[in-house]
Amino acid sequence: AAEHDSSKNPSGSSVGRVINEEAMDKLYIDHIISTAPTKLNGLKVVMDCSNGANSLIAPVILRTLGAHVITIFNQPNGININNGCGSTHLEALQAKVLEEGADVGIANDGDADRCLAVDETGRPLDGDQIMLICALELMKKKELHEAMAEHGGRCVKTNVGDRYVLEEMLKEGYNLGGEQSGHIIFSKFAKTGDGILTAVQLLSAMVKNNKRLSELGALMTKYPQILLNVRVKNKYGWEENEAIKAVIKKYQDELGDNGQVLVRASGTEPLIRIM
Repeated sequence: AAEHDSSKNPSGSSVGRVINEEAMDKLYIDHIISTAPTKLNGLKVVMDCSNGANSLIAPVILRTLGAHVITIFNQPNGININNGCGSTHLEALQAKVLEEGADVGIANDGDADRCLAVDETGRPLDGDQIMLICALELMKKKELHEAMAEHGGRCVKTNVGDRYVLEEMLKEGYNLGGEQSGHIIFSKFAKTGDGILTAVQLLSAMVKNNKRLSELGALMTKYPQILLNVRVKNKYGWEENEAIKAVIKKYQDELGDNGQVLVRASGTEPLIRIM
């Protein structure tokens, strides 16, 4: 193969350009608001913006829809993003929900593609529970797997990672997909996870059903789950190790349809994750 000619790389003023488009935030805000099937009047919401991308936008969206919003961690300074806040650190949100007597707490992460929630008792809801609540709302218009089957729907598994989820959704035309972590994709409205879009759909489900989030969260039975991180010298090639494959098969056969063994390499560290 011919060597790459570095002289053809763009440089100087041809690298790119920055366009300051002040109306873009309004376009986005209007789009998210347009996806709400109902107003959020009467809901008292604590919004944890994780000192991140939606610090200014999320409160505007929820207030425009009629919610009473108490905002926390919405003062980004360039270094405090995700620092003890957001969807990876729910403790402060849980405490604030209880302190304020709020109906619900919403947490996005720094880049605002994830959404987790806290019910009025301070109990967290994960991405699976949020997906179930939203899926049942979608089904009205036209454990996650067990609960979906119970209500006449079905669940499809993919490899771990929102890019695999989106790939399957686009291939088969699915409306809803995501992960327990709170990366949730509503393909009708966006082709990526969007934390505030997810929040709007979840809060709308509360209003439409006139139920507390603790009631909706209880639709799914949560089973015990353990995540082990095994540090290794080389995280590549373990999938072809016959001994490892045999152990995984042994325990998956033992669990049958009542559980799952998930083994994968970390995307960023020399770790094998076993769940």
